[in-house]
Amino acid sequence: MYPPGLQLAAFLGGGTGPWKVDRIVPVAGESLPLVDRLEVHPAHPAIHNGASWMLRGVSGHLRYTERREKTLLDPVSPPLGREEARLAALIPISKSPDWWALTQDERRAIMEERSHHFANGMRYLPRIARRLYHSRDLGEPFDFLTWFEFAPEHAAAFDELLVLLRAQEEWRFVSREVEIRLSRSGAPATAGISS
Repeated sequence: MYPPGLQLAAFLGGGTGPWKVDRIVPVAGESLPLVDRLEVHPAHPAIHNGASWMLRGVSGHLRYTERREKTLLDPVSPPLGREEARLAALIPISKSPDWWALTQDERRAIMEERSHHFANGMRYLPRIARRLYHSRDLGEPFDFLTWFEFAPEHAAAFDELLVLLRAQEEWRFVSREVEIRLSRSGAPATAGISS
């Protein structure tokens, strides 16, 4: 169904899963129902075993990253599933129709030339691991799902990163955003989406 090289993920919010949901905060627009646990699957299951909600995404092809940025990013990007990364955040986002009416180069100009998305994110590597999933073309309720993992000692840095990103011009196009904070104990819980 999907071309080779794409990574699938489904995030199931319910009563089971290795990630404990510490809080769900609606940042813009409607929230998601409160759940106790989050499970991550490396595919798009047809049945979600009683979960309250399921969010699906696809990752794999770079859309806005230029070669020079990728060359800088690759050596410092940490893998997902690190033992010390006992905290995580799932942040589903949708952008406004105004955003999608822009051309790719106009969106890139807002993201990089004016909002400095890449440069701001680089400041927090390798402390924070991340993977972006695209959901818009799947007909999902959000356009993007961003999964972050980090150690407890880097929680303040992650909070700082979110404040920085939300202060940029790019964020003015966000129509819906939910911040889901998670924690785990024991072995890494991201076997489905590890790097």
